Amino acid sequence: MTEVSIRGVSGMKSVKDMPISQEMPPPGGFPQVRFARRIPSTGPAGTTLFTLGALVMGYGFYKVGMGNRERRTLKAEKAAARHAILPLLQAEEDRRYVAQQNKFKAQESLIMKDVPGWEVGKSVYYSGAWHPPCYTTEPGINRTA
Repeated sequence: MTEVSIRGVSGMKSVKDMPISQEMPPPGGFPQVRFARRIPSTGPAGTTLFTLGALVMGYGFYKVGMGNRERRTLKAEKAAARHAILPLLQAEEDRRYVAQQNKFKAQESLIMKDVPGWEVGKSVYYSGAWHPPCYTTEPGINRTA
């Protein structure tokens, strides 16, 4: 189909008949193209962040050290208090042990009264060594003096 049959007017018979028209830059040339990245600063510099992080960590280490010092002081105070009341606790335990032994000996004499030659309170073990007691009146508790 030619232009004549479509529009009814005579047109070009060939591309070679087209007038030559070449685009040229505007007078003075095109504006310069910016190709470099120009990103605006959106926050503090890296050295500032590093310094701030180091300061925060230093403060944290300081607080941990102070907490350790206080905990060590409290632990020493607790140990000193325990050492101070240890003789009192030992005396109470000795009193409890003697009372329990007297109770056991009374029960033993009542139970073994019909056995000839039985000595109340005598150990059934013949090792000659004294072993600390490991019994108590409270069930489930195994103490040593």
